[in-house]
Amino acid sequence: MLKNPTRVHQKILNRIGEHAYFHDDRHSERRNEMRWLTVERTTVPIRGLPESLEGTTIVQLTDLHLRPFTQIGHIERAVYLANSLKPDIITLTGDYVWHDAEDVFELAPTLAKLNAKYGVFSILGNHEHKTDPQLITETFEKVGIPVFINQAIDLSIGKSLLYLAGIDDGWLGNPDIRQTLDAHRGNTPIVLMAHEPDMIDWYADDTRINLQLSGHTHGGQIQSAANKPLVRPFLGRKYVQGLHKVNESWVYTSRGIGTTGIPLRRNCSPEITHITLVAA
Repeated sequence: MLKNPTRVHQKILNRIGEHAYFHDDRHSERRNEMRWLTVERTTVPIRGLPESLEGTTIVQLTDLHLRPFTQIGHIERAVYLANSLKPDIITLTGDYVWHDAEDVFELAPTLAKLNAKYGVFSILGNHEHKTDPQLITETFEKVGIPVFINQAIDLSIGKSLLYLAGIDDGWLGNPDIRQTLDAHRGNTPIVLMAHEPDMIDWYADDTRINLQLSGHTHGGQIQSAANKPLVRPFLGRKYVQGLHKVNESWVYTSRGIGTTGIPLRRNCSPEITHITLVAA
């Protein structure tokens, strides 16, 4: 449960989530986009990208928010679609539950079905820190999904290395960019997982960071006809969705998979992100 109980009792929300509206197969017929799934394909130019890393693909899933409005069937469809893209790397960039940390017991086996050539990697978001970050971390790692908390790994791809890093949540965690990048050596490209996109402004002067992958914003979850998000959360007010250039770094913000607050998405469908790295 949330460490700080909300006004709306969780049992009431869970009862609402039992309604057939959140489980049936009619999601594609509805104007409410909360159970749609869109693949957003983006090419990111990386300066000094080694030839053997040209065309490396990363699939990002974020903000799954299992229950009460986002049910496991929706996430299972996202996992199936992510695997069908046959990525080199899969990144999970936080907020896996909404209110109940124990929901991770159902979520983790589903995420364990994700398959990428060089592995599946994750970080924590603010909702993990609001609930039980230790339980969620331990459960992920039991099913073979490492959780990076100011940590990184050198992925050997062909004859080159890719430095995949994950910084702790910027809102409720203890992010430390120096520790996160401490093991970086040479000119190895850096891809950084950071839950909140606006964190890039804290360390954009570090020109070694090539690409930051973020979520958190849900793209506003509801957008006007002019594609303007109605909600911009803390640390997600500048780079709300899509690809942005910040100093020498790129930051990509995904709209995420799940839905929170109210069970509605408009002009802002759930997103699976497919990124291809190319030489600048």
